[in-house]
Amino acid sequence: MTPEQHTPALQRRNLGLLVAAQSLGGASPPIIISLGGLVGQQLSTNPTATTLPVSIYQLGLALSTLPAAWLMQRMGRRTAYVLGAILGVVSGVIAAQGIAHSDFVTFCIGTALAGFYAACVQSYRFAATDAMTDPAEQARAISRVMIGGLIAAIIGPQVVIWPRDALPMTPFAGSFYSQAVLALLALPLLLGLKLPPPQARAAAGEARPLAEIARTPQFIVAASAGVVSYGLMAFLMTAAPMAMVGCGHTVGEAALGIQWHVLAMFAPSFFTGRLIARFGKRRITALGLVMIAASALMALMGLELLHFWGSLVLLGVGWNFGFIGATAMVTECYRPAERAKVQALNDFLVFGTVAVASFGSGQLLHTAGWDGINTWMLPIVGVVLVMLAVQGLRSRGTGAPA
Repeated sequence: MTPEQHTPALQRRNLGLLVAAQSLGGASPPIIISLGGLVGQQLSTNPTATTLPVSIYQLGLALSTLPAAWLMQRMGRRTAYVLGAILGVVSGVIAAQGIAHSDFVTFCIGTALAGFYAACVQSYRFAATDAMTDPAEQARAISRVMIGGLIAAIIGPQVVIWPRDALPMTPFAGSFYSQAVLALLALPLLLGLKLPPPQARAAAGEARPLAEIARTPQFIVAASAGVVSYGLMAFLMTAAPMAMVGCGHTVGEAALGIQWHVLAMFAPSFFTGRLIARFGKRRITALGLVMIAASALMALMGLELLHFWGSLVLLGVGWNFGFIGATAMVTECYRPAERAKVQALNDFLVFGTVAVASFGSGQLLHTAGWDGINTWMLPIVGVVLVMLAVQGLRSRGTGAPA
């Protein structure tokens, strides 16, 4: 099926399937992130290794972006997405078995395999733009796919809370079996997709070397905004449940905090695309980064439940504006023939950085504490805001859109 055959009705159908698949696939990360550190505390005797399952999941996601892109380019997105969902089923079962047998290594293998499924889920937002050329339509399509995360924000934490004690003597195993079921339910949705074949996506136009694209100021700023928006969000989201429990709050309160956070991550997607179309990608991305900084300031104000929840909500909204805005900026960095490799490079940088940061989150929380984590993120946000401001001034001089 060529892009020309992608009628508006078919685009809407694919968009609906991608939203539904996102709602199921997007429920897995909250399960792994909110429970990974707690299961790590349960299975590991080394306190600095408690977040290793989450870090390995993030590493699996990062390392899977390039192979997943290669598979999409060779065999099409649908084939890659179906394979990803199958691995999502397998990963949930393996992680649950690791908990049941008190095997920390097996549990980590399960979370690592979930990374490939997550890499595929993350590219659903790009799949929605494959047959679109208008930047405003692309931004709205990305935003709509991310609405699926709003449903995931409801499903994920409930899967953490309700089935976690379903199996006697194996707390949290039921949550990971449920994660496998969610991936299984996504399979028929993904099989129903009708997307442009890989040769159609890699058609016309001479592709530049990837290194040349990666050195352009446009890509550097877009990728940096995505890396910081997602990296800081994932870092704090990983540390928050352990910090909350360590401050005397319950596991249920920590899970609800993550639920409010994930709701805040995706609820703005109903209007983020319109905001980008009206105010521009850079402005909305900058607003998101400012809100991420505000979340750190809220966290530094105290250790009560409302401080944690308020910080997580601000962090979620900031991520939405920052990451969707940065994703929309990336779509302006490539020609049609360069699409797959540039998208893969961007996701590799984003999730590679997330993986590296999450490996240190347990150690940093153990040594610097919750306040220390929130303090050091402020200058990082400031650097990217300066980069966006400089790019905005340059584009204003050339008359380019914001």
